[in-house]
Amino acid sequence: MASLSPSLVFSLLFVALTIITLGQAIEEKKKTYIFRVDRESKPSIFPSHAHWYASAEMSGDALSVLHVYDTVFHGFSASLPPSRADELRSHPAILAVFEDRRRFLDTTRSPQFLGLRNQLGLWSHSNYGSDVVIGVLDTGIWPERRSFSDFHLGPVPSRWRGVCEFQPSSLCNRKLIGARSFSKGHGADGYGPGINASVEFLSPRDADGHGTHTASTAAGRHAFRASMSGYAPGIAKGVAPKARIAAYKVCWRGAGCLDSDILAGFDAAVSDGVDVLSVSIGGGDGAASPYYLDPIAVGSYGAASHGVFIATSAGNDGPSPMSVTNLAPWLTSVGAGTIDRTFPASVRLGDGRTLSGVSLYSGAPLAVDSMFPLVYPGKTGGLSASLCMENSLDPKVVSGKIVICDRGSSPRVAKGLVVKEAGGVGMILANGISNGEGLVGDAHMLPACAVGSDEGDAVKSYVASSSSPTATIVFQGTVVGVKPAPVVASFSGRGPNGLSPEILKPDLIAPGVNILAAWTDAVGPTGLDSDKRRTEFNILSGTSMACPHVSGAAALLKSAHPNWSPAAIRSAMMTTATLLDNQMHPVTDESTGNPATPLEMGAGHLNLERALDPGLVYDLSDQDYVNFLCDIGYGPRTIEIITHVPVTCAARRGTAENLNYPSLTVVFDGVTAGNGSKTVVRTLTNVGADGVYRSKVEMVAGKGVVVRVKPGKLAFTKTEPKRSFTVTVTVTEDAVEAESGLVGYGYLVWYDGAHEVRSPIVVSRIQPL
Repeated sequence: MASLSPSLVFSLLFVALTIITLGQAIEEKKKTYIFRVDRESKPSIFPSHAHWYASAEMSGDALSVLHVYDTVFHGFSASLPPSRADELRSHPAILAVFEDRRRFLDTTRSPQFLGLRNQLGLWSHSNYGSDVVIGVLDTGIWPERRSFSDFHLGPVPSRWRGVCEFQPSSLCNRKLIGARSFSKGHGADGYGPGINASVEFLSPRDADGHGTHTASTAAGRHAFRASMSGYAPGIAKGVAPKARIAAYKVCWRGAGCLDSDILAGFDAAVSDGVDVLSVSIGGGDGAASPYYLDPIAVGSYGAASHGVFIATSAGNDGPSPMSVTNLAPWLTSVGAGTIDRTFPASVRLGDGRTLSGVSLYSGAPLAVDSMFPLVYPGKTGGLSASLCMENSLDPKVVSGKIVICDRGSSPRVAKGLVVKEAGGVGMILANGISNGEGLVGDAHMLPACAVGSDEGDAVKSYVASSSSPTATIVFQGTVVGVKPAPVVASFSGRGPNGLSPEILKPDLIAPGVNILAAWTDAVGPTGLDSDKRRTEFNILSGTSMACPHVSGAAALLKSAHPNWSPAAIRSAMMTTATLLDNQMHPVTDESTGNPATPLEMGAGHLNLERALDPGLVYDLSDQDYVNFLCDIGYGPRTIEIITHVPVTCAARRGTAENLNYPSLTVVFDGVTAGNGSKTVVRTLTNVGADGVYRSKVEMVAGKGVVVRVKPGKLAFTKTEPKRSFTVTVTVTEDAVEAESGLVGYGYLVWYDGAHEVRSPIVVSRIQPL
């Protein structure tokens, strides 16, 4: 056999190596990573951290850095192959590496419903939030809306350091004082994977509508003759009408929100000088990440350590237990409740029955006194047809008929479009068991009515039992004064806290159902590409809508009490929250009809009539949060990822329940026998006049649970404004555990005759791993 020549051997080896290299390159698709760096390790040869991060010294080869973080977080993000990211993990200056994740949005009469009145109370004492800056991390903003007028506003606060990236910059004003956008996480060229240049703006301008809505909910100016196509007519206004707004576009239409961009938004907002941050962004897919791997938790810690109050949405995955998101104790997680306004519609069946529902349909109504054939495609077309998924409906079956669609798996408004394109004349959107009777209105593109689970079963039963079922839909406009309200929305995220069960989440609830606020001019009220309608205002539901109510409330309290910490502001809201609806009955849970527990509504519903003067607050410092992180088992180097400063932990670990939180959650492990006891410590700070407070415990549920408070009386003076006490919880053999792990709950109240400082007490068991 003839031997191969050396040159041929070399050529073959070269080809083989090239193939291997190409194969590795194909396998090594670049991903975006966030790197937490010890900033003190920077070699003096580099003039800045940015130079160091991009240098060969950091990674062996120069990096293409996307974002540099230097305020709430120290480090950078970069797009690189996973193998290089793994190599960087061993760099002595790199404390942590985590892969970029995609998150999604949690999608005005409400100020009055919160107890705000012109020239009275908190609006008067805070001058409507004047000169407080609310930063909104969202989809951007539509600057031309009346809600962002600067009419009769004073100069921009001199401390403001932000910029306006709009072209021209005159689109910002004394109301909208800053606007930035962050897209590098989606691709270094700005329009990377996931961002559709044909429907987006590479600027802070809002192509989605969500950001415009949340910003105006928090701080929109008074806009007269506001409505959404005639629904909810009146004067639209935000919770803090004179507060300034800074928009940080970190979420993109159809592409979601990437952690690297969110963290860049946090960093810029705190550096710019915001006082409050409103973050209506969910926790991402899957289980909650540890705090040190969660950029919202890390970014918000950095913001809180700079004195910034952070409100976040609690998620829309209720009513399942443990569905609450944004769990860190230094941010405020907000669930959603209803207000006393609704948009009724009714379904009239051919057998004479009338079923109640809701709708925001504003087009031509169905013909008066006409009945239409009624069909449930799920009867014969399977699951996809029952959900009215895209391309699932046979026009021969649904044309000219009202179609029943089950809720779930696709957007509610998208189902209506599917029905319309298949020739249907109307839609009945039926809740399943998981949604119960919880209803939200939608601006459908065809006559449509949403009905609860019971009504949905009734209309399907009618179709199944009738040889020629018929129906029509009647729309009844806007109704106010609805009772009961508030009610915890069925979609609102529920506890217990899946990461730290010792911390109650959500913290409280606020208006989040059928909220009227400003809207973009880029899309119609449904957000669908085919919706060519345009409206100045839109009506949306979600914890995304509840979150900016609390952001606006924080701005009012910050304006009235400039020296209060973010923790003190949260405490004032939580300890004055209401537990009763407008019928003076306990607030109920929409999904069950039963009284809501703290796992559903936290401390209760935001009540700004009382939050201005809470009497006492539970305050917290950075060191308190560090102690908490030590107590849950994080080591100093892990904690430094969050705090971006070196920390130490005590030799003996404490108990996480002792964090000075405005709620008390006492957790027993699942093997604790009867007569187990735990004692937790709290410290109250007087923010009012000198006085003596006495305690009382109001247990609502919890057979076999005994709670004792020592001492039972606390005296506060100017020289002694802080007092501590202990709460001892004993679980006896009679205790009964619910499916959620809840053993009992109630409230601890400190009162002096003028104030009631109320904290939820939650007693639960968890099974050890």
